[in-house]
Formats: sequence, structure tokens, C-alpha cells
Amino acid sequence: MPAPLPFDILDDLTTPLLWLDTDGRVAHTNLAAGRWLSVSRRRLLGTPAAALERQTQTLAVALQVDTDAPQRLRRVALAAPGSDELQFADLWLAPCATSGRWLELHPVDEFGSDTHTQSLPAALSASLKGLAHELRNPLAGIKGAAQLLARRGDADSRALTGLIEAEVERLATLVDRLLSPAPPRAFAPLNIHEVLERVLRLAETDAGWVTRLQRDYDPSLPDVEGDADRLTQAVWNLVRNALEAGASVVQLRTRVEHAARIFDAVHAQALRLDIVDDGCGIPTELAEHVLLPLVSGRADGTGLGLALTQQIAREHRGSLTWRSRPGHTVFTLLLPLSEPSHD
Repeated sequence: MPAPLPFDILDDLTTPLLWLDTDGRVAHTNLAAGRWLSVSRRRLLGTPAAALERQTQTLAVALQVDTDAPQRLRRVALAAPGSDELQFADLWLAPCATSGRWLELHPVDEFGSDTHTQSLPAALSASLKGLAHELRNPLAGIKGAAQLLARRGDADSRALTGLIEAEVERLATLVDRLLSPAPPRAFAPLNIHEVLERVLRLAETDAGWVTRLQRDYDPSLPDVEGDADRLTQAVWNLVRNALEAGASVVQLRTRVEHAARIFDAVHAQALRLDIVDDGCGIPTELAEHVLLPLVSGRADGTGLGLALTQQIAREHRGSLTWRSRPGHTVFTLLLPLSEPSHD
């Protein structure tokens, strides 16, 4: 079936757009659609549009409706073929003048885009900024106290106070980002094992002797391009989740993975970091949504840790996956070490 418009025109649009054939399959897309779904155009072609939807069957039902009127579908969760990385969008499904239908995607955040739900992010943002402002003085006090203790203590005490100072600096940076959002820092080569050692020092002070922390490092790993503070936050979130799941053993394992697929790209080499624990595992009822914001298996949990970790992985062109059963949970962070080749 021929394209209803020259696709060089559609590719100039910034709105993700898919043209569906009479069977509801993707016949053409513009570049914006591929970028937003993090998938090549070729991978999308022939895909049933309903298969892009996750969590509900809203789009599948709309595709069965025989109407010439446009249909608006609010806050639909979508993911590219073979990916579990959810994106949210309001959809416009409208008939095409020639044949088939247009599917127009208007990205929204996890909370939605209508008047009611837009007020939540605004209020949340204001609350976070207020909290950040209030945190500044206590953080400065903690840092000053740690510096005084370092002058009076022995070598072991100085090591611990150094850890306190480093974490205060990291928290202060997070506070500054909340108050005055700035572009991300440029990535720089870093040794992932230095990041892991920093996390393990935090874990040792948190878990004490209750949990055994194991290292299984590949010393031949090359440096990876990244932000050390952000990766520290990501790994610490995963390790802390393991501790809170009652793990008696937590292992950090690094390897080089060859021909690693990260979404729609294959990398000759990638850094594979596994965080393995023997805790209670992820509840079955949360399995499909565990990486979404505000989803937590604990009554006192915020449900933000894994969502943030996934975001940090994506910032580094990487992916976060997991598998779990009671007594054995593995979270895997893949970070590219080479440029990708696309399908």
C-alpha cells in the first residue's frame, strides 16, 4: 500500500506519527516515532499497533471501532517490540483520507496530561523544592561535624568521616539540582569498580554484619563513560533494595558482555553489572510494574528507587532488567562500551 504522503515531509514533524494499514499494522512511521520509542523504523514496520500497548487494551479496542470520527485515548502505556521500557502518551486515532488510519502520539509523563493530573507534578515539584531548601542547612552542619571528627579521630574514623563528607557532597548536588535544574554533566571515563566500592562502603555501614557483601569483579574491564555520582545512586538503590528484602548475601558481579543487545542496538562490548541477592524476591503481583514510579512492595517504600535507577541507566544509553524468585533476585545493568550497530 503506497504511502499517503511523501515521508520526507512527515520526517520533518517532531510529533511521533504512525500510519496503520487496514489490518491495524504499522505500514509507515516518521523518524520522531522511532526516536521516541527507541527503535528503528524497520523494526516497527508490520507490527500490530495493538502490540505496542502495555497494561491495558485501550488501543486494541479503539482499533475495532468502525468510525470516521477521530478517537482520543488518554495516557496509554507503550513499548517498542521486544522492550519493557514503558513510555506514556495521549493518542489520536483518525482515519486517513486514502486508506488505513493515522496514529498520532503525544507524550506525557507517568501522571498523565489532563488538567487534574497536571496539578500533581506541579505540586510535587514545589514540595521537592521546599524540601531541598530546608535540607541545605542540616547538610552543611553534618559536613562540618564530620570534618571536626576527622581531625580528632584515628585512621579508621577518618575513613568513615570521609565517607560521610562524600555522601553529603552528593546529597548537596542533588539538592542543587532540585532547586536549580541544570543540564547533565558531561560524561567522563570512570572505573566502575570504584563506584561499586563506594556503594559497598555505604552498604557496610547500613547492613553491618547482618548481610555478607561479596565482590566478583572482572579486573580486565575497561573504563566506561558516565557520571560517577549518578551511577553510585543507581547501584546504591539496587543494593539497598536487596538489604530491605532481607538478603543475607548480596553479590556485585561485573563482566564484559559481547554482542550485547541494548534495546534496538547491538554493541560489540558492554559492561554487565549483576546485583544478586538471596532476599524474599519481588512479589508476583508487582512483577509487571516494578520499574514504574510509585510502585513499591513495602508499606513505607516510595516506589522511586527502581524508576530512578532505570532513568540513570537510560541516561547512560544502557538498560536495566531483572529476574526474581524467592531466594534469588538478579538486577542487571548493561552499559555500552562500544558504539552500536542497528538492525
